[in-house]
Amino acid sequence: MDVNAAVAAAAAIAGVLTGVIAMLAFRWSERDLKRPTRTSLHTDPVLPPGVDTVLSVLRSSAVVLDEGDAVVKASSAAYALGLVRGGKLSVEPMLQMARDTRRDGEIRQVELDLPRRGTGRGDALAVSARVAPLGSRLVLLLVEDLTEARRIEAVRRDFVANVSHELKTPVGALSLLSEAVMDASDDPEAVQRFAGRMQIEATRLTSLVQELIDLSRVQNDDPLEDAEPVRVDELVAEAVDRCRHAAGTKQITMAAGSTSDDLSIWGNRGQLAAALGNLVENAVNYSPARTRVGIAARRVSAPGGDLIEIAVTDQGIGISDKDKERIFERFYRVDPARSRATGGTGLGLAIVKHVAASHSGEVTVWSSEGQGSTFTLRLPEAGVARDRGQQHPDLDDEAGHSAGSNPRRSTASPPEPTAYETLSAPEVLP
Repeated sequence: MDVNAAVAAAAAIAGVLTGVIAMLAFRWSERDLKRPTRTSLHTDPVLPPGVDTVLSVLRSSAVVLDEGDAVVKASSAAYALGLVRGGKLSVEPMLQMARDTRRDGEIRQVELDLPRRGTGRGDALAVSARVAPLGSRLVLLLVEDLTEARRIEAVRRDFVANVSHELKTPVGALSLLSEAVMDASDDPEAVQRFAGRMQIEATRLTSLVQELIDLSRVQNDDPLEDAEPVRVDELVAEAVDRCRHAAGTKQITMAAGSTSDDLSIWGNRGQLAAALGNLVENAVNYSPARTRVGIAARRVSAPGGDLIEIAVTDQGIGISDKDKERIFERFYRVDPARSRATGGTGLGLAIVKHVAASHSGEVTVWSSEGQGSTFTLRLPEAGVARDRGQQHPDLDDEAGHSAGSNPRRSTASPPEPTAYETLSAPEVLP
C-alpha cells in the first residue's frame, strides 16, 4: 500500500514538473518571437511618423529607399514614370545619388532626361531629382516631371522670336518705303506707287497687332463670364458677311447649308464669331478663283451630350500630312509665299484652337492635297454646356489654360467626307 502511494506521488510530481517546464519553454519561445532580431531590423524598416501621410499628398513622385537600396515606399506617380521596377529603383544615376547621400548625409539635386517607356517615341522625359536623408537609415527621393514646363518654355521662346520677326517685317518695309517716297518726291507716279505699298504694309501690321491682342484675350479670359446662347445661323451669317468682299474679288461662291433655328451654342459671342470667321477667311484665302466655299451645321449625338458641328469646306490647295499636326501652331503657315500674298499672319487657326478649347470643344481638319480641306468645329450645345458650367464652374477655365485637362483638343482627324456629303444641302449666297 505504501509502495503504491509512493509511486503515485512520484508520478504526480513528475507530471507537475513537466507541465511547468513546458509552460516556461512556451513563454520563452514567445518572448523570442517578439524580440526584434538583427535581420528583421534590416529588412523591415519603419517610416518615421507622419511621413507616409505627407508622401501620399505630394505632387512629386516619391521613393523611399532603405540601406540595402530596396524600395520601402513609392508613390503611384513613381511607378507611372517607370522609376520603380521589381521593388528596385530602376534609374542608375538616381540610385547612385541615393547611395552618396546615405554615405555623407548631403542633399543632392540633378536634372535628367529619361527615355519614355512604351510610347515608341524618341523624345525624352525631362525630370528633376532631389535626394535627402530620411532618418538614420532611409533616403527620400523626390522627382518632378519637367517635360510640360520645358515644352511651354520652348513654345514661349518660339512665340517671342516669331512675334519679333513678324513685327520687324512690316515695320522695316514701312521705313524703307518712307525713304523711297522722300527720294521720289519729284516723281508723282513713284510716290503714289510707294504710298500704296505703305498702305498694304500698314494694314498687315494692324492685322498682326489685332490678332495678337485677340489671341491674348482668348487665352486669358473666361468665356463663361459673358456667356449667352448664340444661334449658329447668326454666326454663319456674320462669318459670310466678313469674307464677302474677298470672296467676290476672287469670284468664289459662298454656300451655306440650311441651318435650323434651334441650333445654339453657349459661350462668348465675340470669340465664337472670331473663330468661325477665321475658318471661313482661311478657306477663301487659300481657294483658287471661281471655286466654292461651303459652311454647314448640324447636331450630333455624343456620350456627354449633344454637340453642334460646324464644317467649313473649300476646294483649295489642301494640306499635306506632315503639316496637319502643326497648322494650329502660332505663325505656322502651310504656304508662306501665299500667306504673304494674302496678308495672313499665321495666328488665325491658333485663335480657333484656343476658342474651341475654352468652350470645351475641339477643332479638327480633314484635307487632301489638291482636293481641298474641311475644318470642323465641334462645340457643346447651349443647354448641355450651360448645365456643365453651372455644375463645374472651373471646368472651362481650366480647359482654356491647360491642354492636358481638356478631353477634347485640337487635332487632325482621319479622312471624312466633305460638308456637302454629310450635312444638309447648301444655299448659295450672293
